[in-house]
Amino acid sequence: MGSYLYHEIGLNYENEKPSENNRKLSDTKYDQIKTISRVYADALANKPKSFYEYDNFIPAYDNIDDYSLIKKIGSGKYSIVFEGIHESKRERVVIKMLKPVRRKKIKREIKILECLKGGTNIIKLLSVVEIPMNLTALVFEQLVNSEDFKNIYLKLSEEDTRYYLYEVLKALDFCHSNGIMHRDVKPHNLIVDLENRKIRLIDWGLAEFYHPGVEYNVRVASRYFKGPELLVDFCFYDYSLDIWSFGCMFASMLFRKEPFFHGCDNHDQLLRIVKVLGTSELSSYLKKYRLNLDPEFQQMLGYHSRKSWQRFVNSENEYLVDSDAFDLLENCLKIDHMDRISAREAMRHKYFAKVRRRSSFEVPSNVGTVPVDGGTEK
Repeated sequence: MGSYLYHEIGLNYENEKPSENNRKLSDTKYDQIKTISRVYADALANKPKSFYEYDNFIPAYDNIDDYSLIKKIGSGKYSIVFEGIHESKRERVVIKMLKPVRRKKIKREIKILECLKGGTNIIKLLSVVEIPMNLTALVFEQLVNSEDFKNIYLKLSEEDTRYYLYEVLKALDFCHSNGIMHRDVKPHNLIVDLENRKIRLIDWGLAEFYHPGVEYNVRVASRYFKGPELLVDFCFYDYSLDIWSFGCMFASMLFRKEPFFHGCDNHDQLLRIVKVLGTSELSSYLKKYRLNLDPEFQQMLGYHSRKSWQRFVNSENEYLVDSDAFDLLENCLKIDHMDRISAREAMRHKYFAKVRRRSSFEVPSNVGTVPVDGGTEK
């Protein structure tokens, strides 16, 4: 694939240390009340350890000579993405060259992609190749007429808005039911083929297996889509983090406001959330889970009353909203992660009634009868 590739990727290792904007907002980590996801809490309990253990996982590598690069199509903090081709099959593919981060992180991404292979609306991993200088490339399917969802998601019709949101929920329910949190849901991590009405959830580099009671790194997700739990350093979060991020995207699509919560750093991001959802809900959350904000930041937050969703409606977006949309959004954007709707429950919401009538995907009728203290949705 040429020396050009090494120049593109570089050899600077990412150490994932917190930046100034990622400084902790509280220091009560070990006083926190542990919570267990009320859905799919035991998703990994009946799976063999080999399903989720990746420390000693050794990927199966394919021949690098099978693929050629065509052009660069994107880049991120941890990777550079190219359009490529499988030489013998003459099939177009997407090749994600991973920058030299910790091997454990690379193993985790590969393991998760293999666990989710064939999942509804999950990008399909075709192969893994190792290139000189110990670099790894992931080879993915390429949608025929693919484009970035972020470029078109605020231009969709009312019908298409519902349809593609529903399809994203299918992907989330699939990964959650397999004990996996994506942890970086946003329009930038979705690709779409409008002509064939296909969508794929991509970029699983921050994804992680969910084990009840485990402390997780709060330095995940992109700022505008970070759940309040991350912003107050609550480390016992679960799948509901993805639902918050989905809710932020949903709000942007409904109100044609990108991003919906627009903070300039993590402190300001929490302030933007509180200015919409109110101080009282955050205060209750902090008290319930024994979380204390830095006194200076607490004072900076001040007091804010809850705003009605109706305040965000105008002549340009009113055709997209109705009471069902407000209700679903309300259930996604709960400050308390334990109160958020699950992906599968959201799929049964009245907002998607029209989509369900046109879809061959049937949601089981017993959805919603989920034990509050943890367990698996049947």
